[in-house]
Amino acid sequence: MFADSSVLVLLAVGGYLIGSLSFAVIVSRVMGLDDPRTYGSQNPGATNVLRSGNKKAAIATLLFDALKGYFPVLLVKLYGPAFGLDDQAVALVAISAFIGHLWPVFFAFKGGKGVATAAGVLFGVEPLLGAAVMGTWLLMAVVFRYSSLAALSASLLAPAYYLMGNQVVWQMSEAELLAVMVMSALLLMRHKDNIQRLVSGQESKIGAKKEAPAEESEAQA
Repeated sequence: MFADSSVLVLLAVGGYLIGSLSFAVIVSRVMGLDDPRTYGSQNPGATNVLRSGNKKAAIATLLFDALKGYFPVLLVKLYGPAFGLDDQAVALVAISAFIGHLWPVFFAFKGGKGVATAAGVLFGVEPLLGAAVMGTWLLMAVVFRYSSLAALSASLLAPAYYLMGNQVVWQMSEAELLAVMVMSALLLMRHKDNIQRLVSGQESKIGAKKEAPAEESEAQA
């Protein structure tokens, strides 16, 4: 049974607002660091926070960005059926939280690229799916040292992993598959500049120190 439309609207708004918490900016402010939107790639995400040289801040950003995608999805998946919420509600919350990270209402709609939040969402949808995608990211990151390349590889393979696991380790939901595909497409779109820099050999590797925006602009010109 599909839930009342008002409940779905509340879920979508709630997921979006949770996703709109940009922890790269929040953690940086709490720890007295520069705003990550002012240096490096200017992306409010864990990889750019790492360029500040503060590993604790980067880890905290990664963890909280993932959890804001994980918990909304997990809660609906676990407790939703008792309230008439099905897999379509799970998919709706997943997409809402992810979109909140990309275009956060609390930060002038200028958000991150969504890698950690997408990983959290996938762990909420299916833990083994999240593990497979995260494993892909880690492998590519360790081998090539490019966070963007790792994210692109993981996002491209996420829908394939979900399809491959159908009737083997989980029962596929068309709504959840659509959500995974939409997230993958948005991740690719958000990484278009990274793709150009990878092709031109100008992409920064993991652990590179932060640069001023003007300096980075000159390097990318």
